[in-house]
Amino acid sequence: MNSDSPTASAAVRPAESAVAAPDTRAVLFDLDGTLVDPAGAITLGIVHALNVHGIEIPDQEVLDSFVGPPLATSLASLPGVTETLIPSIVEEYRQRYLAEGMAASRVYPGIEKLLGTLNTAGVVCAVATSKPTGLAERLLEIQGIREHFAAVHGSPEDESIPHAGKGPILGAALEAIGLDPAAGPLAETSPEASVVMVGDRIFDVDGAADHGLRCIGVRWGYAPAGELEAAGAYPIVSTAEHLEDALASAGILNPTPQKAHAPGSVRFVAPRSRQTID
Repeated sequence: MNSDSPTASAAVRPAESAVAAPDTRAVLFDLDGTLVDPAGAITLGIVHALNVHGIEIPDQEVLDSFVGPPLATSLASLPGVTETLIPSIVEEYRQRYLAEGMAASRVYPGIEKLLGTLNTAGVVCAVATSKPTGLAERLLEIQGIREHFAAVHGSPEDESIPHAGKGPILGAALEAIGLDPAAGPLAETSPEASVVMVGDRIFDVDGAADHGLRCIGVRWGYAPAGELEAAGAYPIVSTAEHLEDALASAGILNPTPQKAHAPGSVRFVAPRSRQTID
């Protein structure tokens, strides 16, 4: 996939981008709600922007649902928000978020330690987010965790433009680590690679499924009750420590001899069927 496509943009640090080794182990992370807690920065920014434009403020549950999907898509669902208003609302939101929201956000407990563990183990980490790439880069820098990622991929800088979901964004991330997202399911085209997505919303699960990837769900994010289970995330974890265990069980983090696979055998972490997980 071309990272200059209208549906995704990418930031890759030249020293860190490379062609994938045959036994690539990689984790693609969502950003807001997975790595970083917006701590109300996103929803309060939206409230501010809607107030400026005289739009009725939805309840908190609706506002929380805006964390994850493209902002323009969420805004379009609100009564009184017209297509012509969206660019102005987005711009008002972005100015508030830049001024206050980024600094108010916080890395979730245990995430920075986990990222260090993954880096030390030789696991490639990348970010795949619906947030515009420039904002994502800036947020990661402010939060002090940008150094852990080989690449950051997001949506176009103009947040008023709806995009086609996270599939193309994940495709750009896969391309950056040397896997060809256009060649078909990765389990068939790169059978020795072990790659998973980690996210907190259905959009992450669907984007991963577009490329034949499993998505590990995290409960500390913004998914409504039951969303991750219904979408098919597996497993679903409650802490960063449990996420580390899940990555180890998948053979991505510190694979043991018992979990190692002979050359040519499948190490790919395939998706589960969509079902409720008890």
